[in-house]
Amino acid sequence: MIFLIGAVAFLSEYLDSALGMGYGTALVPILVLLGFNPLKVIPAVLISQLVTDIAACISHHRLSNVNLKIASNDFKIAFVLGLVSSIGVVVSVILALKIPKWIITLYIGFLVSVMGILILVTIRYPMHFSWRKIIGISFVAAFNKGISGGGYGPLVMGGQMLSGVQAKNAVGITAFAEAITCLMGFIIYLIVGKAIDWKLTGLLVVSATVAVPFAALTVKNINTDRLRKYVGILITILGILTLLKISSGV
Repeated sequence: MIFLIGAVAFLSEYLDSALGMGYGTALVPILVLLGFNPLKVIPAVLISQLVTDIAACISHHRLSNVNLKIASNDFKIAFVLGLVSSIGVVVSVILALKIPKWIITLYIGFLVSVMGILILVTIRYPMHFSWRKIIGISFVAAFNKGISGGGYGPLVMGGQMLSGVQAKNAVGITAFAEAITCLMGFIIYLIVGKAIDWKLTGLLVVSATVAVPFAALTVKNINTDRLRKYVGILITILGILTLLKISSGV
């Protein structure tokens, strides 16, 4: 069981650090299927992703996939994303017990699917940068993260690219913003008195962190247009699978 969890965490983080999404979206449902309590899984995923996102920021910056120096535009975008996301994740935790799960799943699936399709349709068209789009997407994405432990990366990655941010830069920016979001979400779960499974958390941190350098090298060596295409395809698939989850009654 320990090896299986470690392998899933490694693969999920490789996907997340390479394409900017997939860690919580893939890992949370798998851990739940393995018998873990969702209320223990989500805080464990949040704190482990905080650690791996910090590692991802360092790796992507060192390899020049993104420029996270304080004066850079990438840092400004990441900081705004993280700040707005912090507000969104607080709201999501407060409302988590009041909204039917199927409604949350439906809107996440719909948003992610539409965003993935838009990315694929607009691959050959230049996108103009928009702070309004960045702020709106970050709030909705953080809401998803606080409620389900996943759904942040697909929206933030997709939203950035549809707002004119290059795919490679978007990966590093997403890691920075998500680290802030995960920290805030974890703190809120502590405040509301949720027990933390530190054994599971430690296993996820160790297994996932190992994947970060490999993912950063993948981003550095891949063609930007191809990366955008892969992101679009993955986002679309994740959205469709989320919608199918509702129809199957899961």
